Amino acid sequence: MTTEDDGTPQGNAAYARLLTELREGRLNPGDRLRETELADRLGMSRTPVREAIRQLEADGIVTHVPRQGATIRTLDYAEVMELYEMRAVLEGTAARLAARAASDIEIEELIDMNQQMSHLGNVPEAFVLNRQFHAALLDAAKNRFLTRSIHALQKALMILGPTTLTEPDRAEKAVEEHFGVLDAIKARDGALAEAAMRAHIEAAQRVRVRALRTLPNRTPGFDGDLL
Repeated sequence: MTTEDDGTPQGNAAYARLLTELREGRLNPGDRLRETELADRLGMSRTPVREAIRQLEADGIVTHVPRQGATIRTLDYAEVMELYEMRAVLEGTAARLAARAASDIEIEELIDMNQQMSHLGNVPEAFVLNRQFHAALLDAAKNRFLTRSIHALQKALMILGPTTLTEPDRAEKAVEEHFGVLDAIKARDGALAEAAMRAHIEAAQRVRVRALRTLPNRTPGFDGDLL
């Protein structure tokens, strides 16, 4: 698995910038990654940009298309569903482990983060806090192998673009779902925590599928009745 520590400082910086653009929807599936254009935009030479593209290719985010070169991958319907299925399994496991391993301080911090989210709505600050919430819950699970697996999966999910919290009412519902997970963790009920987290991820999956169906250039396989 590729990590940011595998490359040079400038290559890692270019890699991080491109991941941010993916997460924020400024890079999208099918977009070509031209070294010269990216170097100009990022304010660096082509060498670290080339290195960053290789890292993204190792992550499975970039593919080489004949006569086009390096291109952001487009996920088909089956891949999207498989990614969310794995996310439900892995993050559900994280919630179950956190119910056993999280300290009282960690649980209090998670509750505080979610309460902050409840006051924000679907604004960029809430999206950042949501990522921090899920990262903190993963830390509370205290399993390094699980952490690595989830980080790899999160990179693949970036291909889908911005968070589902941008959809109307999704942020409010996500906060409620988080509280359900936290109630189970606080009660030290691992099975309930896992079930609540799986339900949370599946709710996000349904929102994602609906959003992808409405895109002008919809992902291959997103035709007909999906749900």
